[in-house]
Amino acid sequence: MQKKQNVLFLCTGNSCRSQMAEALLRHLAGDRFEALSAGLEPNNEVHPFAIKVMAEIGIDITAQQPKSVNLYLGKTVIHYLMIVCNKAQSTCPRIWPGLPDEKRYYWPVNDPAAISGTREEQLTVFREVRDELLHKIESWLYDISVIDNLA
Repeated sequence: MQKKQNVLFLCTGNSCRSQMAEALLRHLAGDRFEALSAGLEPNNEVHPFAIKVMAEIGIDITAQQPKSVNLYLGKTVIHYLMIVCNKAQSTCPRIWPGLPDEKRYYWPVNDPAAISGTREEQLTVFREVRDELLHKIESWLYDISVIDNLA
């Protein structure tokens, strides 16, 4: 049995985007990949709207907690790094130990926590971000499968 490859979703606060992406990958391909997430400046808790919109599609993230990138940097082999925000792209480690450039992805996604408005307007943005991440992860999984089949 082949060991799962570690996929780290990185953003600034690790309270919305990277948490949703971690859960989505675990849901879609948890048998193949170990989904992880971290932040450069982790918040204290996962955003309640992220929890809510994930529950709407049957994924429970209530037990997830924001984590610092320091938990993994230099301690965990990362096979794929997905950077999901602009700030993390500009301030995150440029070199991850043992990770080739072609396995470092930049997926800028709007920060739903930065949106103001009514509760429903904010939830709409959280849903859009969730769906965008879902699409990116599904496309990436397809691309990885095609590459694996060619090898």
